[in-house]
Amino acid sequence: MSLSDRLHVFTSESVTEGHPDKVADQISDAVLDAILAQDPRGRVACETLVTAKRVMIAGEITANAHIEIEGIARGVMAGIGYTRESGFDATQVPIDNLVQPQSRDIALGVDIGGAGDQGMMFGFACTETPELMPAPIAWAHLLAKRLAAVRKNGELAYLRPDGKTQVTVQYDGHHPIRIDKVLISSHHAESVSLAQLRHDLLTHVVEPVLGPLNMLDDRTVYLFNPTGIFTVGGPCADTGLTGRKIIVDTYGGMGRHGGGSFSGKDPTKVDRSAAYMMRYIAKNLVAAGVAERLEIQIAYAIGEAKPLSINAETFSTGRVPERRIVELIRTHFDLTPAAITHTLDLLKPQYLSTAAYGHFGRTDLQVRWEHTDLASGLAQDAGTTPLELACV
Repeated sequence: MSLSDRLHVFTSESVTEGHPDKVADQISDAVLDAILAQDPRGRVACETLVTAKRVMIAGEITANAHIEIEGIARGVMAGIGYTRESGFDATQVPIDNLVQPQSRDIALGVDIGGAGDQGMMFGFACTETPELMPAPIAWAHLLAKRLAAVRKNGELAYLRPDGKTQVTVQYDGHHPIRIDKVLISSHHAESVSLAQLRHDLLTHVVEPVLGPLNMLDDRTVYLFNPTGIFTVGGPCADTGLTGRKIIVDTYGGMGRHGGGSFSGKDPTKVDRSAAYMMRYIAKNLVAAGVAERLEIQIAYAIGEAKPLSINAETFSTGRVPERRIVELIRTHFDLTPAAITHTLDLLKPQYLSTAAYGHFGRTDLQVRWEHTDLASGLAQDAGTTPLELACV
């Protein structure tokens, strides 16, 4: 295959913690954390809608706990930076609490260890980055986090909480070779000129984050606030909903998605817990050297403990057959919901920190699903050589 045949590009986006959908995700996960702090076995499915003049919190919660949902929501929004100056005031916006108990019919199957819903979930890992994530989403997250950091530390104090980033990476086969395009759209105060904003985003956000990767070159295209001014942002410009950034939350489109969102859901909801487990398994298997790229699918039925199916796809990078990878999964991992919860330590408050900047590849967080503690054992069983991973 010629070089031109191997070359292609792939794009992923991220958003800042002030994006309206992420505001909703963070409120939902803050409610979940508050419940788990009082009742680790609490059942939570919390959904949030955030708009210019109202916040609505709904869903189903059954727990031995008492929490102040309105106070939690205001605290999250204020912590993000939504003050009167931003155009959306966390202290004044009306909040409706429409939460109700979980259905007893669902509890019948979950209480005996079954899955909280049917569906399929995916996990993915690859060798493109040290954290075994696809490069486009990993680098887009870094930009989004930096965008928030320079706003909060005062380096670019005129920025406002809402923002989006996007990175287009050029590949030779499965290997990133350069960054082709960088896009940032950032909410800002009226006082800053577009020219100043674009200069500052390049020098204070892009260059410190992407420069050390040695992937930028003289052909890289930069797009900063391409529509011009962005002074009306956050919930004043767009309504936010829990679970509407599922691709940002996972692999940036590089790996498939089962469709179920994460935020606001306790571990009995396999949409979340099984997706975390599939990431854990995929990451450990890639770290074990069984493949350069690996995607795992699993499926469950509501009320049933054992999965209905398991599938592995190596995209022609496997060092062992895919059927052998499925055998390794069945041998080394208990995939019942109760075992997943135990293995990944999912009954403690830890979810608010995952609700922005991705649930996977988060080496900045001490979450079990990012550990590669089983890689050496899997490599020994598979007859492969494990990767040397300094960051995990």
